[in-house]
Amino acid sequence: MSTAPNLTAVPATATIPRHIAIIMDGNGRWAKQRFLPRVAGHKAGVEAVRKVTRAARALGVEALTLYAFSSENWRRPEEEIGDLMGLLRLFIRSDLDELVRENVRLRIIGDYRRFAPDIVNLVDDAVARTASNTGPLLAIALNYGAQAELAAIARRLAEHAVAGEVDPAAIDADMIEQALDTAALPPLDLMIRTSGEQRLSNFLLWQAAYAELLFVDTLWPDFDAAALAAAVAAFGQRQRRYGGL
Repeated sequence: MSTAPNLTAVPATATIPRHIAIIMDGNGRWAKQRFLPRVAGHKAGVEAVRKVTRAARALGVEALTLYAFSSENWRRPEEEIGDLMGLLRLFIRSDLDELVRENVRLRIIGDYRRFAPDIVNLVDDAVARTASNTGPLLAIALNYGAQAELAAIARRLAEHAVAGEVDPAAIDADMIEQALDTAALPPLDLMIRTSGEQRLSNFLLWQAAYAELLFVDTLWPDFDAAALAAAVAAFGQRQRRYGGL
């Protein structure tokens, strides 16, 4: 049974970001610090996902996007990839009922159909079971890379232009925006990366154009409801000008 998240760090008058994205980094280092195998860090990371998704719902965040498996993660050792796939299976099977019960809508961004057929079926079923929900959005990035996302959009628009279906001069930012994997989500307000690294690692490059970026030293397995509340409180102190004064 889940416990109430600690959200005391968020002032009552704080501005809550509509859409938060998180680069969940540091599972391996967390395990190494404890002389544990990397899979132990990934297991602890799954528990952090549970804590943070519950906290985001409690805060009233409309959409939460989590970078679970990048298109570059295929370069990792085969054994570690197998561990990650096993944890993905476990998360869907164990947490789907809670998502349905809490009225969460699940979205997937990225080319997850490269995964094993049973995972694809699990993901498709999870998305279908939450499709009629009307509450917050939980987007999971699986086999996602922002450069590949943008290249695919460019190819599709070029094909439409060659076919005479779109005027090249009419292609603008709005047209690209509507073709993004995240088109159904609110604009990205806050991007968080854990573990002290300060880069986007090919995650939501277009979407992050005017997002607030927050890099924290906390390793992902240690990032919890209180850490999310602190991040939201920090977001509330930012002045967002969007290029203006």
